[in-house]
Amino acid sequence: MQKYKLRRFDNNEKCKNKYICTQTFNYMTKEQLFEQISSKKSYLCVGLDTDIRKIPTHLLNEKDPIFEFNRQIIDATIDFAVAYKPNIAFYEAMGVKGWESLQKTIEYIPKNVFTIADAKRGDIGNTSSLYARTFFDKTSSGLDFDSVTVAPYMGRDSVTPFLEFDDKWVILLALTSNEGSEDFQQLNLGSSKLYEKVLEISQNWAGADRMMYVVGATKADKLAEIRQIIPTHFLLVPGVGAQGGSLEEVSKYGMNSQCGLLVNSSRGIIYVSNGEDFAEKARIEAQKIQQKMAIYLDKYLG
Repeated sequence: MQKYKLRRFDNNEKCKNKYICTQTFNYMTKEQLFEQISSKKSYLCVGLDTDIRKIPTHLLNEKDPIFEFNRQIIDATIDFAVAYKPNIAFYEAMGVKGWESLQKTIEYIPKNVFTIADAKRGDIGNTSSLYARTFFDKTSSGLDFDSVTVAPYMGRDSVTPFLEFDDKWVILLALTSNEGSEDFQQLNLGSSKLYEKVLEISQNWAGADRMMYVVGATKADKLAEIRQIIPTHFLLVPGVGAQGGSLEEVSKYGMNSQCGLLVNSSRGIIYVSNGEDFAEKARIEAQKIQQKMAIYLDKYLG
């Protein structure tokens, strides 16, 4: 039986589905995530890659400019986003203040919206255990993400410590969108490539109810083959928009019967304007993506 508990309902929640908004759980299951996708007709993940040097200058007068930027972006996009993904590097670079901004951001995001710590951690077991505690154990670090991105290069014992938190997700890097992915991820290993081996072997560590995979939108031509290996898992897909990935191709080749996609957009939403209208412009851009996603859900849902 799935262990869960109700969590605090947030006053800033704007989701229009009353059941989903009031039934907020400690563990976001695949089914609950799909309910969010179905309710909002969206599989949009908004990346909070918040850089103090890029946010509108009028926010610099705020006590916590980073959090104030994030707060307004969240308020503006919550109707269209089913997930938020802070890139941890942007917060680590600011030291203690950055971590405080990150903590306030995570506490502000409605609890029935999926949260991803884009940390790309990957180290030996005892160090990974501490990384897991950092992002999953609120009593230890003050942070309580639903998931974290993890690099699989050091193997099983670098990943399993994250899976010891039985109400959390691991999002494993598989085939990333950067050019350098060809250096290692696409190396031929006999009849398969390295990233395919990652997909095959890691399925023994956790099932589709605990593990997701990162597959870049610029690798959309590989999605059909990837779905042969992991037909039921969710994929976190960066690279749509600013990096040139095609939302339609990702949707066509990557979608499964529960959508199975979280498509991330960061710069294309949060930095569409650097003026006082930045949140309004971000909302418009998020809505444009959501409207396309609604069409693709109708067209490609397996």
